[in-house]
Amino acid sequence: MHIIAHRGFNGRYPEMSPLAYEQALTLPIHGVECDVRLTRDGQVVCTHDRTMQRVAGDPTVVSQATAGQLKKLNIAQTFAPNPEAPTSSRYPTGLPPAGQPLVQHLLTLDELLDMVFATDDKHLYIETKHPSRAGRMLEEQLVLRLRYHNLLQSRRIHVISFSHVAMRRMRALAPKIETFYLRRDWEARVNPKDVRLSASKGLGLSVARGHSSPWLITDNTYMWTVNEPADMVWAKDHGISVMATDFPDVALDVVGSGKL
Repeated sequence: MHIIAHRGFNGRYPEMSPLAYEQALTLPIHGVECDVRLTRDGQVVCTHDRTMQRVAGDPTVVSQATAGQLKKLNIAQTFAPNPEAPTSSRYPTGLPPAGQPLVQHLLTLDELLDMVFATDDKHLYIETKHPSRAGRMLEEQLVLRLRYHNLLQSRRIHVISFSHVAMRRMRALAPKIETFYLRRDWEARVNPKDVRLSASKGLGLSVARGHSSPWLITDNTYMWTVNEPADMVWAKDHGISVMATDFPDVALDVVGSGKL
């Protein structure tokens, strides 16, 4: 089972910060995950929310600002280590080492790609965030960045989304890139037969959906966000292929190598 650091070691460090990815990429795991959005000047940046309020304490809307403007914000502004975070052999107190940088800046996808591909083997799972005002331009710009880095045929790049439309776009624009459609828990009510409308190469399930509908698990299933040790064991025992977790260090202790 492949272990993925969700939002770049989100459980220990400011999410999707350079520090988070630096630390995650030192672990013997399969890779890291990010969310991407499009800025006003067409840059693909790594951030989850529509605004910067939650991570930077600033109400700026990502799609209405330039990448340069967003980079001036401190995305560690609201971060505080969780004293109740689970412990592991690498983090015996559950807290990151003292003295970590207090200021972190937004990454562009280009910068994160450089970090990931500076390693010999780490994979990157890229979630395109929808709905957004960018619409299809998000996937188009993503593909342009992958082409620039000569990664359109790379087995180390994977694109995931909750949007069937986004998955179909990726299939048309970059057919060699592996895709995972992330199935929302409520979709069972409107799609009871679980027809995969986007023809993605893999399926993504939440922990709750995996437990309630284990028959959906195939030999290419992505599960998020698996933070409890019991769920990590369950995921491995039920054949989950890729497990996204905020605590990849805990997952390494619980289920072993992240590159199985």
